[in-house]
Amino acid sequence: MKKTQLIIILIILLSFAVGSYFYPRMPEMMASHWNARGDVDGYMTKCWALFFMPFLSIVMLLFFLLLPKIDPLKENIEKFRKYYNLFILLTILFLFYIYLLSIFWNLGYKFSMGQLMMPAIGALLFYCGVLLENAKRNWFIGFRTPWTLSSDLVWEKTNKMGGKVFKVAGIITALAFLFSSLLLYLIVIPILFISILFLVLYSYFEYQKELTKKN
Repeated sequence: MKKTQLIIILIILLSFAVGSYFYPRMPEMMASHWNARGDVDGYMTKCWALFFMPFLSIVMLLFFLLLPKIDPLKENIEKFRKYYNLFILLTILFLFYIYLLSIFWNLGYKFSMGQLMMPAIGALLFYCGVLLENAKRNWFIGFRTPWTLSSDLVWEKTNKMGGKVFKVAGIITALAFLFSSLLLYLIVIPILFISILFLVLYSYFEYQKELTKKN
């Protein structure tokens, strides 16, 4: 984790440096939120807009580092720790990417924020699939239902299936970059909702199958 953690810290420091560098060039009120059509519908003072994301990255990093320490099944997390560490790095990179997009927008470059976010969201979802496929049973990381948490076998089956589902969702989201940003709301989000519902039901029926075999 030390190497990954060092890279993450460097990214966070870079985000503070970027914010400080562009501070004099930013308007007093910066665009900070965009709707489904790509129109700005929220603003922040430049101090908040430039330094909120770097501080959020610090909070996220501390949160991710805390989870394995407080999990009652922390020894299982160590079995897939390298995948989890890479997930932390990708999440911080994702936040940094969004941060850069917002800065470029406020510098006067006009583009579809939603469309440019889709490849990054797609990549993160795809890697979530990789993480799910390798996650061992624990209380915080992976697809957790009462049935996956009650059985190692159901956990393995459900998270392997979830890995495939999230990889497909990630590819679809990335490809949505080629179309309107509305696809994120009209297609991608419904797909994710249906996928999660499917995995909940899948874990339930796998658990029932296991109970039947035991009886």
